[in-house]
Amino acid sequence: MSQNPERKKILEEIQERLMTKSTYWGIPTLKNPMDFWVYQELIHRCKPDYLIEIGNFNGGSALAFAHMFELLGHGRVIGVDIDHSNLYDAVLDHPRITFTEGCAVKVFQKVAKLVDVGSSVMVIEDSSHEFDLTLNILNLYSKLVTAGSYFIVEDGICHHGLDVGPKPGPFEATQAFLDKDNSFEVDRSCENFGITWNPSGFLKKIK
Repeated sequence: MSQNPERKKILEEIQERLMTKSTYWGIPTLKNPMDFWVYQELIHRCKPDYLIEIGNFNGGSALAFAHMFELLGHGRVIGVDIDHSNLYDAVLDHPRITFTEGCAVKVFQKVAKLVDVGSSVMVIEDSSHEFDLTLNILNLYSKLVTAGSYFIVEDGICHHGLDVGPKPGPFEATQAFLDKDNSFEVDRSCENFGITWNPSGFLKKIK
């Protein structure tokens, strides 16, 4: 089914802005602002003890999450990426952020040990978006997400609104995960701005 050309143009213009000009606190941050607004709503609602962000780039979103936790007076960020050489000093120095370098799949046990037993956990997956990697991350890190919290899979818009990224990619990996795991459901209310970079990617743990 072909996409409305006007909508496609709008998505492409937003993508260009995200990839070339968007910053948080002066740090390049590749996040759709409408999704990011939903993130702060979820963090305020769920008040997780830990937010695990997989894929950190320059660290802008990790810093934003840490600032949210400062306002809450509660919570820590665990950043996971295969390469942390591009992180800004303001991010590295923040006391609420801990970074673990390496492939998210290979360092899972190390990350799991950073999470205190009985803590509440939210996960945001924003790695390289290949199908196999995304599915493996879902299978592993979903074990850490607590009931009522969220596993957010970013950039399902790849070939589902924008002709970018791997194909199959995160959208297909999420569907494959949900086909075999009934402990999560897609929370469509998180997509009600009408434009999201994470279609079917806001997964709420229900049991």
